[in-house]
Amino acid sequence: MTVRAEKLKPGDEIRVISPSLSLSIITTENIARAVRKLERMGLKVSFSKHAYEIDAFDSSAKESRIEDLHAAFLDPKIKGILTAIGGFNCNQLLRDIDYSIIKDNPKRLCGYSDITVLSNAIYAKTGLITYSGPHLSTFTMRYGNDFTVEYFKRLMLEDEEVLVRPSDQWSDDKWFLDQENRIYEKNQGPYTINPGEAQGTIIGGNLCTLNLLQGTEYMPSLANSILFLEDDYETSPATFDRDLQSLIHQSGFEQVNGIVIGRFQKASKMTRDLLTKIIKTKKELAQIPVIADADFGHTSPLITFPIGGWAAIKAMETVTEIII
Repeated sequence: MTVRAEKLKPGDEIRVISPSLSLSIITTENIARAVRKLERMGLKVSFSKHAYEIDAFDSSAKESRIEDLHAAFLDPKIKGILTAIGGFNCNQLLRDIDYSIIKDNPKRLCGYSDITVLSNAIYAKTGLITYSGPHLSTFTMRYGNDFTVEYFKRLMLEDEEVLVRPSDQWSDDKWFLDQENRIYEKNQGPYTINPGEAQGTIIGGNLCTLNLLQGTEYMPSLANSILFLEDDYETSPATFDRDLQSLIHQSGFEQVNGIVIGRFQKASKMTRDLLTKIIKTKKELAQIPVIADADFGHTSPLITFPIGGWAAIKAMETVTEIII
């Protein structure tokens, strides 16, 4: 049974946890900036006991991360959970999580990238809807972040159906190195690769990370789903093709109703023509709508979307529509 935790409201306390990379890799100044942004939404911010712990992998001991995750769900004062940043090792946690704690204390958890394994595993094991969206680190961005904040508020502090509108501009610059000299691109909006209409349960996030769940008890069912998929600068057209094919080979993929693909980073060298070729060469995708270049992934800004929540998509030659 699907469970949606209560929406956040002004005055609620959210807990920052570091289930992947350590909060210590973010400067004190930037953490303070992110906290101020969240406080302007009316939220109180606290930090887990081991959030700043750091080891040779810029992460922390698995036991520390498990303790902080459990503590955040068990604490009745905490109403929402925000991850510090992404990374590489969230899947280390899955076997040691007490999912009954999460199921008995549902809360809205938000993060993306490496957090994909945690979000999808929690949904698979408990039915709790989780959220793919900004980390605390995302809120350290000084400029060009209003769209991200808007969709975070709409998905975390509200429960209304949301028609996703494209941002006016987007960026793939190294903003975290130079906040004052940003490079923006005009957003042409999402485009249709395969036309059609569909609705279903949202599954997905970072594709290569989601694929770490294949063949395990932590992989959500693909039945009646809309896949939201993205990848970062480490991918390429060839590796994205391979990773997508691997997902297509999963049991139940024939019950996927549609796919929405997030914007690629420039370093991936993905183009519209190459992505279209990848999709068109897969017979399993021929009869389902596919939309690309949506506002999520490792560029900015990004929407927040509910993993385990509902989506409806309409893909036409000149117009696309995404409702979450």
